[in-house]
Amino acid sequence: MQLVIISGRSGSGKSIALQALEDLGYYAIDNLPAMLLGSLVDELRDQGERTHLAVSIDARNLPGALERLPAQLNELRQRQIDFQVIYLTTDARILLERYSATRRRHPLTRDSEMTLEEAINKEEETLHDIRDLADLLIDTSRLSVHDLRRRITDQVAHQRRDQLTLTFESFGYKRGVPMDADLVFDVRCLPNPYWDPTLRQFTGRDANIVAFLSSYPIVDDMSNDIQAWLERWLPAYQNSQRSYMTIAIGCTGGQHRSVYMVEQLAKRLAPRMGEVQLRHRELGLQYTLSDQSALPLTNLPHIDKRQETS
Repeated sequence: MQLVIISGRSGSGKSIALQALEDLGYYAIDNLPAMLLGSLVDELRDQGERTHLAVSIDARNLPGALERLPAQLNELRQRQIDFQVIYLTTDARILLERYSATRRRHPLTRDSEMTLEEAINKEEETLHDIRDLADLLIDTSRLSVHDLRRRITDQVAHQRRDQLTLTFESFGYKRGVPMDADLVFDVRCLPNPYWDPTLRQFTGRDANIVAFLSSYPIVDDMSNDIQAWLERWLPAYQNSQRSYMTIAIGCTGGQHRSVYMVEQLAKRLAPRMGEVQLRHRELGLQYTLSDQSALPLTNLPHIDKRQETS
């Protein structure tokens, strides 16, 4: 049996993730009462067939049921049930905009006098323990429906449980640190191509930016230090039952230095780590090293590179 548990904030795309898995052949159940998880696993396992099961467990459950969920998951692990917990989250301001646009009621406001903002905050508090248990955290704030379905397909359905899935993500601090980052490195201390008007319009994937940054020894020193740290500690994360790691590298605007560093580190570590995924958040690109045809993140706002700092 392969079990995927989808949880997260209402409005973050749980139904889309569940539908994506259902389209891939998973037996999918939305809003499963957490207390029934063990019984469902037993029932399907007794049928003697290899089953792909995806369930959604979220704040619509009884509070007591959610409190007992960590113990249930520990019991499943002791029984050697192969499962993953996927947690979807979205920036609270974006959730407010989504609910205002669709005029839907938040699940926690239906039987209470809470405001929408209070319900969003209360839900995050209620799901705190599940978030801490998650194997993979996906921030859907900037993802379209198609982007989320692709992430679920690539990172969940096709995930090998004996292999650590490594994702490098570049970002700009001016738009905040990615919420799904496991490790964050700051490269704002490196020389900035933005201050050269002839380089400003390019990105860290372009040859002239690569030439500019690689000419500074301090850039190579930082790259070597980050690589050495990752090579030293990634096996420890993998040995602690981690299946996913997102390594975020940030500069000011997310166009030059962080993009360059992500590209360099991914190429260096790919031979040892297998397939490595890359995301350049501010450029709106995501791809793997084995497929250099970068796919756009279709829900990102347009960025005028001439106005960006890196």
